[in-house]
Amino acid sequence: MTQDDATIEKYEQYEKLFDPLWADLEAGQRRKPRVRQMLKRSREQIIAELTDDLDDVDLGFQPTYRPSRYEAGWLLNSLYSFYNEGFITDVLSLIKGGKEASVYLCQAHPATGLDLLAAKVYRPQMFRNLRNDKMYRQGREILLAAGGLAGRDSGHIRRAIRQKTPFGLQAAHTSWLMHEFTAMERLHEAGGAVPRPVASSENAILMSYHGDEAMAAPTLNSVRLEPDEAEALFREVLRNVDLMLQHDLVHGDLSAYNILYWRPEDAAAAITLIDFPQVINLHTNDNARFILQRDIQRTCEYFQQQGVANDPAAILEGCWDRYVARVHPMDEAADLSRLLAELELAEEAALEGLLA
Repeated sequence: MTQDDATIEKYEQYEKLFDPLWADLEAGQRRKPRVRQMLKRSREQIIAELTDDLDDVDLGFQPTYRPSRYEAGWLLNSLYSFYNEGFITDVLSLIKGGKEASVYLCQAHPATGLDLLAAKVYRPQMFRNLRNDKMYRQGREILLAAGGLAGRDSGHIRRAIRQKTPFGLQAAHTSWLMHEFTAMERLHEAGGAVPRPVASSENAILMSYHGDEAMAAPTLNSVRLEPDEAEALFREVLRNVDLMLQHDLVHGDLSAYNILYWRPEDAAAAITLIDFPQVINLHTNDNARFILQRDIQRTCEYFQQQGVANDPAAILEGCWDRYVARVHPMDEAADLSRLLAELELAEEAALEGLLA
């Protein structure tokens, strides 16, 4: 077991004892727990271990936000590289907590040209207990920490992931995180309504913040829209769905819960699509049509509730016809290659016939 592995296990044990999200999860399970021979430690001992696990963090990094004692170790370690590299100067508050990740409001370094940034930090158990993501991973390349393809190493990395070795679990986590980062990068550069990714670390993504100092942008599911506003925002969501398809991407978890809404003073309301770790490739994932249909259905249902008439089935068929039913460039190239090979064989056969 590596040092990182031991640290992660230490966080998991603490969360199982003190995190209500873990308690709720385990309360619903009825299987007989496995018996493990472990030395019992008190709550105080566990908290002390986690609180002391800040050896790699510069003591100058003392955020305004005061995390709980168990949270401090993994949070500061996850965000320290952003502080050390001059992206942030402070962590101000927790924006949103979740079972997979939490989002924090950060003070941006003046060199970034921004005032505030948001840091999405994956919770420690994500290293060991990624959600059942097989449907999303199907057809996806393995990405490394820098965002590049694993290339020749992808074979043994995939085997490690299937075998759920410590290395495989870490590789799966890294690839999951980097798919989110690179998808936002591509879409933002293409003019998509997504957060601008700024930097990534082994366990966190730093991105543009949407909201102001007093309040983060809420998600659409908590907002009641005016009719005219709802129509305009619905068209904007569909524009972004279409933009993703142009780049062979499907969000994978699109709904009013993953769309931010913000209306600045004296300006029109705007939406921002968030949470892209489960993004899939339209042409290499066998579940692409089902996942796209689900994204469109959920989004249309929200806007129907806001008074916008729409036909999710027609929207799906239109998207599918434009981007899948037509011949994909990769398939077109393969067809051309096969045609050229067949012509070459025919020419050789004809030449042999003449010589005979």
